[in-house]
Amino acid sequence: MKVLEAAFIKGFIRICANGYAKGWHERNGGNLSYRARPEEIESVKEELNENAPWREIGATVPGLANEYFVATGSGKYMMNVACDPEDSICIIKVDETGTKFKIVWGLVNGGRPTSELPSHLMNLEVVKARTNGAYRIVYHAHCTNIIALTFALPLEDKVFTHELWEMATECPIVFPAGVGVVPWMVPGGEEIAIATSKLMKTYDIAIWAHHGIFVTGPDFDTTWGLIDTVEKSAEILVKVYSMTGGKKTQTITDEDFRQLEGPFNVKFNDEFLGK
Repeated sequence: MKVLEAAFIKGFIRICANGYAKGWHERNGGNLSYRARPEEIESVKEELNENAPWREIGATVPGLANEYFVATGSGKYMMNVACDPEDSICIIKVDETGTKFKIVWGLVNGGRPTSELPSHLMNLEVVKARTNGAYRIVYHAHCTNIIALTFALPLEDKVFTHELWEMATECPIVFPAGVGVVPWMVPGGEEIAIATSKLMKTYDIAIWAHHGIFVTGPDFDTTWGLIDTVEKSAEILVKVYSMTGGKKTQTITDEDFRQLEGPFNVKFNDEFLGK
């Protein structure tokens, strides 16, 4: 099978196109990576260049040794992924030590995987361990309303979680563990990678202050549904603040949240609700 005919590549391209259509990827903003299944790589192996040179990751991820990943390219535009995927994305392989990678497909006009590759791989290693291998995706986007809220709310996990949960009944059901918040840091570096990976031991969502959102999930649909839900909740909150000056006439209470746990078979983070 040709790479561009594979379902996992089509799903990858679809998220990039969806995010661009939402306005979350101005210029070359945002990035996406996917830990491919062995059978997916096997299906396209004839098009992979296993003789490509090894390069340093900039992080050590032994839990991902010998695995393959699809990733957007550094400096590439999400708007171009659908029309020119061979220039915009790549398939890489991590070596047996978890310190190097090689590009086995894509980026035909040169370049590297996303500048956030250390963050992506460190967090994929964390969520792989946390979910017994179920989670395969990390996605970073510049979601407008989430970024706006990082200028208005305290940069605290509990505050962001509770405010976002209150905006729609489905929100605590979709992300019952809550959200984590990373204070502003230089993007693409080790510091933000380590800070995010600590949050990913608990959450599926990390908000990067004044920058965007970083989410993880098991498949393309679930991951897209998660980030879309969080950003819509943020949009509602921005509108509520705009209409009321931050004063809600009524809201979903902690006791209301508790009533959702049984019918929807979820357990909310007790740290963010009254006991």
